[in-house]
Amino acid sequence: MKKIMMAIAAILIACAGLWGLSHHLEKSSTGKNKQNLIIYNWGDYLDPKLIKKFEKQTGYHVVYETFDSNEAMYTKIKQGGTAYDLTIPSEYMVTKMRKAHLLDQLDQKQIPNLKYIGKSFLHKSFDQNNDYSVPYFWGTLGIVYNDKFVKPGAIKTWNDLWSKKYRRQILLVDSARDAMGMALVSLGYSMNTTSSIKLHLAQTKLNSLGPNIKAIISDEMKMYLVQNEAAIGVTWSGEAYEMMEQNPHLHYVVPKQGSNLWFDNFVIPKTVQNKKAALKFINFMLEPKNAEYVGYATPNTAAQKLLPKKVRDDRQFYPTQSTLKNLQVFRDLGPKKTQEYNDLFLEFKMYAR
Repeated sequence: MKKIMMAIAAILIACAGLWGLSHHLEKSSTGKNKQNLIIYNWGDYLDPKLIKKFEKQTGYHVVYETFDSNEAMYTKIKQGGTAYDLTIPSEYMVTKMRKAHLLDQLDQKQIPNLKYIGKSFLHKSFDQNNDYSVPYFWGTLGIVYNDKFVKPGAIKTWNDLWSKKYRRQILLVDSARDAMGMALVSLGYSMNTTSSIKLHLAQTKLNSLGPNIKAIISDEMKMYLVQNEAAIGVTWSGEAYEMMEQNPHLHYVVPKQGSNLWFDNFVIPKTVQNKKAALKFINFMLEPKNAEYVGYATPNTAAQKLLPKKVRDDRQFYPTQSTLKNLQVFRDLGPKKTQEYNDLFLEFKMYAR
């Protein structure tokens, strides 16, 4: 009997050990560890050196994952499979996440560097008191062209892209709101329209651009344009800036008839496991010397002063008020209309192949 009891005890101890090992591995693999900070961000949107600097200063270990669209980020956080501590949605997605109760309220007392954010970038309609979001970068949607193939000044409006001379020469960013928005503005409509008639007219307009489309892509656009493999790209200002740094033949235009003005923001999802670290990281990133990296415009007024004068004065990336007044901020249109935008864009993508 004693041997049997000892055997049972040994089995129980082994089971406990296996459970402990399994629990440890689970924590390690999912990042559910108070010394970890799990960040979910856009690709190429944070200087890796800053991550190392933050880790050295605080002792936290940063687990870093990336997404390529607001919608992909939203879906993954809503599913709750990974306990993300911090993510960076655009303005309309902040609204959507708030409505879905996916965001944790910020403790602004833990973010003293919020004082560096310009007043014009705070208290926006998608989060009037900044209870849930802190501005990270802002910018525009526009057109990059290569002067080897396109005469300077030839492209001033969205409608110029429909010229037959650009057949199979345009790279289009893979984003339903941006592509549909471009077509809506070209027709004189709002980028936030909820009219099904106007949306179908915009899709028809996009379809007529099909012969000029070389590819509908995301991050690969930078490589193609830098290597002179396409004449034109429709993309965001920060992406354009990075390309222009590598190829002097590239130029960026914000169409005078209007475009999108976007804001990307730090938020803490409800999945947060380490809110203390998340708040520390936000505050760290608002340090003026840490607040500029990828060429997107910074809302940090102190950081702006540290930028080279040629960057601060570049109206392609820090537009004048006359340009800004024609730009539109995306609003959350609700699930039904958002799906309509996505479905129409998907149909266009199938047509443009």
